[in-house]
Amino acid sequence: MSIFVCSKCDAQFPKWLGQCSQCGAWGTIMEKGEESTEIKNFNNQVIDFNQINQEKFFKIKTGLNEVDRVLGGGIVFESLILLGGQPGIGKSTLVLQIADKSANHPVFYVSGEESAQQVKTRMDRLNISSNNWKFLGESDINVIIASLKRFKPKVIIIDSIQTMVFPEIASEAGNINQVRACTSKLREIAQELKAVVFIIGHVTKEGVMAGPKTLEHLVDIVLYLEGDPSHRFRFLRAGKNRFGSTNEVGVFDMGQTGLMEVVNPSEIFLANRNAEISGSVVVPVVEGSRSFLVEVQALVSRTSFGYPQRKSTGFDLNRLGLLIAVLIKRCNFNLANQDIHINIVGGLQVREPAVDLGVGLAIASAFKNSPINPEIAVFGEVGLGGEIRGVKATEKRIKEAFKLGFKKIISPVGDFAETKIIQVKNLNEAIAQLC
Repeated sequence: MSIFVCSKCDAQFPKWLGQCSQCGAWGTIMEKGEESTEIKNFNNQVIDFNQINQEKFFKIKTGLNEVDRVLGGGIVFESLILLGGQPGIGKSTLVLQIADKSANHPVFYVSGEESAQQVKTRMDRLNISSNNWKFLGESDINVIIASLKRFKPKVIIIDSIQTMVFPEIASEAGNINQVRACTSKLREIAQELKAVVFIIGHVTKEGVMAGPKTLEHLVDIVLYLEGDPSHRFRFLRAGKNRFGSTNEVGVFDMGQTGLMEVVNPSEIFLANRNAEISGSVVVPVVEGSRSFLVEVQALVSRTSFGYPQRKSTGFDLNRLGLLIAVLIKRCNFNLANQDIHINIVGGLQVREPAVDLGVGLAIASAFKNSPINPEIAVFGEVGLGGEIRGVKATEKRIKEAFKLGFKKIISPVGDFAETKIIQVKNLNEAIAQLC
């Protein structure tokens, strides 16, 4: 008995069809013999966990502290690391710099998009030595695997996985089956050579990894390099990490010679701040194991259209709509005919609720055209009733704000003996303190 399988989406059918009813592709359904359901004995051994000698993963430092923080201490050999990001954000640059710091290990760069001259030009611009490096411009995964077995590198770079093809599968590059097969081959060679494989992946216009979710399940670590290409700052986050936390963030400054680590993000994000204008407030945010300060800006102006605009950069637009509704309902702000724009300075994407109070106060300050005292920092989550709720790592936030010279802090009610900390119960109390 035979089954018919779509080579694009892997859907199965009992008979041949010209068009796949699942993905809509034409001419992709092919006949395949039904696989035997007979269970084979591979002499697999059942392992007792009590007989396993616990061994700690040996991690190699990359030489970039910001990268090591996100990876959980360094790279682990026999692992696959997937790096995604927008075009031009600096993915290839970052991987080249990481590999350059691993100069004691042979590096093998595979590209299905660029020539050796293009890669060498980038390496020269980044002042990366080409000693101990090999390049292969190829997209056939079988040729790539054969070359890797011959040269036995310890650091492998695949740029990018969407260009790789497995000839035995009759579909175009980037197809779900192609990505799955090529990644599986790379995992096998990583384990055989005890090497680390960096896989560069494309992202969609929504900012998520292009291709199937299968790709993210097959790798050990998923990294995202974020930031606005028009800004100088880049942020490295882990979406998945089998060897560490996914809460850390690495901060980089993009320059002519590549990505430079930002040791003190607070000073960078607050540089050139104009404290005399309304709609500006500083919020201590926490990313993983550290806290740093960011400036929240708001601009409120009467709308010129029938429907007011709500725009946000670095802050969730849905969350912004919620905070505007709270200001209208609980604080009696007439914002129904006002355009509201929010910006997190520096291009950072802030996902934690502790920035709610800063956004709310920035909007109130801009609406009243009343500047907030530049020596005050604020943090707290805003509830639907206008109440200010507690957030995690309050001590870190307070310590970072005082370290940067702020005189007072507006925070949720807590067990604080410090007189410089003004504790508020709701948004109205916070507005009364500042605006």
